[in-house]
Amino acid sequence: MKKSLLACLFAMPLMAKAVTPVNVQPVEARDLPSPRNVVSGPYELPLITWGGDIATIAGNGSNDITQKGSIFGESGLAYKLSREDVFQNQLEQYISGKTPFLRGSMSMINMAASAVKGNDDLTPVVFYQLTWSSGGDALVVKGDIKRASDLCGKSIAINMDGPHLNYAYRILSDAGCKINQNKFVWTKDLSGTNETPLEALRSDKVDAAFMITPDALAATSGGGVGDGSEDSVRGASILLSTKTANRVIADVYAVRNDYYLSHKVEIEKLALGLAKSQETLKSMKTGSSDYAKLMRASGKLLLDAPEASADAAALLGDATAVGMGGNISFFTDANNFRNFEQIVSESAEGIKQLGMVQSVGKVIKADLNYTMLANGVTTSSVKKPAFDSNQVAKVVETKQKMGTLDDSTVFEFEIFFKPNQNDFNESLYQDQFKRVTQLAQTYAGAVITVEGHSDPMGYLRKKKGGESVFVLNQVKQSAKNLSMTRSQQVRDSIVHYGEAHTTPLDQSQFSVIGHGISNPKTGICGSDPCAPKTEKEWLSNMRVVFRILQVEAEESAFSPL
Repeated sequence: MKKSLLACLFAMPLMAKAVTPVNVQPVEARDLPSPRNVVSGPYELPLITWGGDIATIAGNGSNDITQKGSIFGESGLAYKLSREDVFQNQLEQYISGKTPFLRGSMSMINMAASAVKGNDDLTPVVFYQLTWSSGGDALVVKGDIKRASDLCGKSIAINMDGPHLNYAYRILSDAGCKINQNKFVWTKDLSGTNETPLEALRSDKVDAAFMITPDALAATSGGGVGDGSEDSVRGASILLSTKTANRVIADVYAVRNDYYLSHKVEIEKLALGLAKSQETLKSMKTGSSDYAKLMRASGKLLLDAPEASADAAALLGDATAVGMGGNISFFTDANNFRNFEQIVSESAEGIKQLGMVQSVGKVIKADLNYTMLANGVTTSSVKKPAFDSNQVAKVVETKQKMGTLDDSTVFEFEIFFKPNQNDFNESLYQDQFKRVTQLAQTYAGAVITVEGHSDPMGYLRKKKGGESVFVLNQVKQSAKNLSMTRSQQVRDSIVHYGEAHTTPLDQSQFSVIGHGISNPKTGICGSDPCAPKTEKEWLSNMRVVFRILQVEAEESAFSPL
């Protein structure tokens, strides 16, 4: 997101004072209202301050009250749109029957499920996915934290009940951290006060913080390294935003089960209306009067300022609207590693490990016929490569020559091969291929390098035998060529694995590198690879390394298509 009035609204300089950490109680232990039946409508349909919610405003006729002739109005729907960013307030209204609806990330919906365990009437039913966060949220770090694994055991600030719970869980678990060894500083607010992750990061005792992008830009002096001036935090930088981890935070709508069962036709109409609104918003011309009206209404409803229409429009860039096609995949595609079941399961486990719930509740998937609802709504488009392969190759090559690949690495792991091995099929590497596929879908905004390494023993034997420099250079080049071939074979095998499991991967996301013998596991002794002393050391050099690279800083030279 561009830094503008919105950044000022969220991250204006405040009187410096220490953040008061919140002593988080599991949601089941909180003082919540007694369950009641849903009161008569029209109901409040909740919004949160998020670009994806602009589609809801569009469907309501660019007004907080459903307008005649609007997408919702023409379907016989009638709602009062109301922003509520404090999820516990939403939960209280939901339980007490003031509204049957919830709006939040899947982690929030899982929290609601835990709060109402055992009450079938109140069990949340998820019926529509609005968006994925694709740039609106960021992980900001300080000190010597260079990659995700460096977060293990560190102190991390995060907003309680906020949108970043699954984000934090996913990054830490993918990095191999034991979450119970991290210390979490929970903050009362997400942004705009003295009790936020941004303010907590100012403490010497806090190493990292999850925050919204406007705050992250403020903390890092505009996306670089914080210099301590204005509202920045000295030494702070963005390690990973949802521009890279762009299939982690799923924003959804849910409804009480008792209301769903008795008003299924209404929920079908609302799901279809949201899909139509997203389609209409996508095709709306930015200079049109309808667009101007919508952005002014969004500024009022989301930012409390009608004149903040440009900033409301900027919110759109941080969210990827999934539309009806995305909902069909989310709710019905068993081969989609980022489908409903996967997101519910991982976000439930995340809030449990983070201590937000005592035990996991039940979240129901709406049994709507999304394919039938999609009649007349665009469900697919021609898929283009997400990356410019030539630009990716240039970026990776530059980093390799400058020795800065490590600086952009968020995660990495290895697979090993045997001497003279040329086959990398699924039967040998099923678990590794599955992991790469999952990471490629979860971090769809990242570049994945496939880096081959070769055994240096042939070179070392030749050198010990007194071969000429010419011959030794030939051996080095042959080793590099072989490692490049193996990298390509591994990449092709993974892409084939995805196709075979109806989980197509974007080949433009992968970049292959052949290191040859230049970076052996056994290290460098002088100017040559160190000779392996054991068979284990010898085999350790026969490997392919996968890196998940964060390339957001190269956006000017490397642009998604």
